[in-house]
Amino acid sequence: MSDQLPCPVPAMSPEAKPFWEAAAEERLELVRCLDCSTVVWYPRGLCPRCGSRALEWFEASGRGTIYSYTVVRRGAAGPYAGVMPYVLAYVELEEGPRVLTNIVRCDVEAVGVGDAVHAVFERVEDGTTALLRFSPA
Repeated sequence: MSDQLPCPVPAMSPEAKPFWEAAAEERLELVRCLDCSTVVWYPRGLCPRCGSRALEWFEASGRGTIYSYTVVRRGAAGPYAGVMPYVLAYVELEEGPRVLTNIVRCDVEAVGVGDAVHAVFERVEDGTTALLRFSPA
């Protein structure tokens, strides 16, 4: 099993505030462009595909698959120092975007590309919100 990972307080931009508020309630909120239908990750004030500012927030399924991953076994710094091994992965959400995240609550040796995962939320150190991570489905 992967050890409990640190949960440092993230930097929060004003554009991402609804994401962090939903994460505090253990919900995954994403942004969709109303002009081209692109689902945007990481939350921002304009669509990276067409440049539109016509965006809406919606509750996502929280389901996805592992697109790519690595098992970190050494060399981590900062709050992650000494917390190895752990899985760093790109998860492709059902809604389309790929999210750089951790796979938790798993055997790090059993993780594989294409594995189904679901969103889990782990409370940050100061309790203000929670970090989006994923666990095997």
